Amino acid sequence: MRRTTDAWGSGLLGVIIFSGSLPATRVAVGGFTPVFLTSSRAVIAALLGAALLLALRQRRPGRGDLGSLAIVALGVVIGFPLLTALALQHMTSAHSIVFIGLLPLATALFGVLRGGERPRPAFWLFSVAGAALVAGFALAQTGSASLAGDLLMVAAVLLCGLGYAEGATLSRRLGGWQVISWALMLALPVTAVVALASLPEVWAGITLPAWAGLAYVSVFSMLVGFVFWYRGLALGGIAGVGQLQLLQPFFGLSLAGLLLGEPIAWTMVFVTALVVLCVAGAKRFA
Repeated sequence: MRRTTDAWGSGLLGVIIFSGSLPATRVAVGGFTPVFLTSSRAVIAALLGAALLLALRQRRPGRGDLGSLAIVALGVVIGFPLLTALALQHMTSAHSIVFIGLLPLATALFGVLRGGERPRPAFWLFSVAGAALVAGFALAQTGSASLAGDLLMVAAVLLCGLGYAEGATLSRRLGGWQVISWALMLALPVTAVVALASLPEVWAGITLPAWAGLAYVSVFSMLVGFVFWYRGLALGGIAGVGQLQLLQPFFGLSLAGLLLGEPIAWTMVFVTALVVLCVAGAKRFA
């Protein structure tokens, strides 16, 4: 019982942290190019991760772990941040919720393919129902985006689901925060070169909100969130705990209501309640 509570508590905290990622990215691309934003956030997080690894004297991963770390780096260090930053040039952060609603399903699929998990058939019913509820709610709140933006978000979700599942499997041996730190370090030679090559030509016009967005996605989205997220997936199962991502859009909208005074419609409360039931059902049959 304690292990289950720790797993779902850690996963939920990770989801809450991640809920600010897309809005922060949307703000940040107003001052930085997607390429610089993706590479610089990875460099900043890698330096923080390296400091933790050195301070706590963590052992190096084995040669057999390098392939999995490369997949994590491709999926969550480079792929998802870059593709979402590119997509958000074609759509609003609200519209991107449509695709974030598909992320738990993608994570569960890769949990089966890469993590060896075997959820019961009823799990997939709850997972698909939850994804449909989130995507349907998001579509009802936003207009259509460009085809390019939609395709970029689909690719981002697939890469992110792969990175989540691979990282969670590896976390069982190395630890959650160690996995994301080593993945960031593995990608550092590439991200550092790209960051230097894509430096803004003019710094004076970059607004404070853009800097704040960069800071958030660098520290919280790229590092701190994964500390809790990978721990939750490793302890509680990739497919089951991964369904908590269905709540991410509603956390984001709730934060907007609390911090920005935006209205919270009754439909959001109703759909959130249905999504919670889907998460509970998926947890039972994972």
